[in-house]
Amino acid sequence: MSGVPEGFTYRVRKNGDIDVLHHGRSAAVLRGVAAARFLVDVDTSDPQELMARITGNYKHGNERAAKQHPRNRRR
Repeated sequence: MSGVPEGFTYRVRKNGDIDVLHHGRSAAVLRGVAAARFLVDVDTSDPQELMARITGNYKHGNERAAKQHPRNRRR
């Protein structure tokens, strides 16, 4: 795993809602103010990272790769 978010896309509905998709499947729907803020933020930052944060599909900073854990180094 590279730790870089990928596979996210989004589409804007006719009514202004935004569907955030992960590998083609719906992961979140943004409405109203959140949708408007998303459209501004997606142009100014990394879109993949932004969509990962919105859906909750991102690293929290406390994960370790299993092979790096002291308990597993000798295996």
